[in-house]
Amino acid sequence: MKAIQKKIIIAPLNWGLGHATRCVPIVNALLENNYIPIIASDGNALTFLKKEFPNLEYLVIPAYNISYHRNLKLGLLLQIPKVLKAVREERKIINDFILKNKDVAGLISDNRFGVRSSLVPSVYITHQVNVLSGSTTFITSYFHQKIIKKFDECWVPDNKDSEFSGKLSSTKKNLNIKFIGVLSRFKKEELTQNIDVLVILSGLEPNRSFLENKLISAFKNDSRSIVFVLGKVVATQKSWISENNTFYNYLLSNDLQKLINSSKIVICRSGYSSIMDLAVLGKKVFFIPTEHQQEQEYLASFLEQKKYAPFSEMKDFVKEDISKTEIYKGLKTTETILDAGLFRLFERKRKL
Repeated sequence: MKAIQKKIIIAPLNWGLGHATRCVPIVNALLENNYIPIIASDGNALTFLKKEFPNLEYLVIPAYNISYHRNLKLGLLLQIPKVLKAVREERKIINDFILKNKDVAGLISDNRFGVRSSLVPSVYITHQVNVLSGSTTFITSYFHQKIIKKFDECWVPDNKDSEFSGKLSSTKKNLNIKFIGVLSRFKKEELTQNIDVLVILSGLEPNRSFLENKLISAFKNDSRSIVFVLGKVVATQKSWISENNTFYNYLLSNDLQKLINSSKIVICRSGYSSIMDLAVLGKKVFFIPTEHQQEQEYLASFLEQKKYAPFSEMKDFVKEDISKTEIYKGLKTTETILDAGLFRLFERKRKL
């Protein structure tokens, strides 16, 4: 008799596209190991994953609606009430769905606090066990770790020595952490590198647009092959040429993989998912961290200190800066293959 396939709900936070993109290899691994993934999210993250996996089941859960604030600490503090409301709502939706669907065997939450249940094993994905917030880092890290402890396991997408996440994932506390290796939706291909500079934009508005305008101005009428991927996930994918530069509003994984593999230098934010993608593809990269986002500022500085990649603040960037990549090693790591052992906790008997 054929075994009944178990369903696993996988729920990335809708904050830029990084949480959604790093869930792609997990979804693929679940499919390869005879599980049925159910995607739960909202906004652009949900739209992106629907395009990547059009045949899967989807569950809409409440948006956290975390908006950008120049003072990130103050902005997050002011938004705590609406985030907590969304967390309560998403937990109710998830638990109601589990009660109605007896074949749900587990939950995988990528930074969504309410996607957990006492009925099935619950996993939390984060590279940021420690949440940097300047003088309040101890407090923000303490509360994040309290949340992590409510899950059965915490999966950190990095190598065991915290190679790319540094102090963000380093802790001596018992949080049931598993370092599961570097996650990327991409595979390295040996292609002709006919793109001189590939600009990949991402993140929350208005910062995404600020960087777009800065870099379009910097590379206007440049004689080299310059390609922009704007990170605007909309209903229709399109491309165009302007001021000698090629533009795409967005690209799905296969097309973006080819562009990155065909590029000599990548310019992007120092978001953690971007770092993992470019490491798997072995790329030279120039980072421009999001202003006032301490995680990205730390990662850019950390990787520069390791001589992996240079960076600059947006206001200081000039196109000549990218020549600095010649004296850096570039990002490089081996691709992580997720095997059935990672999902063993989902084989537990479900609680009634």
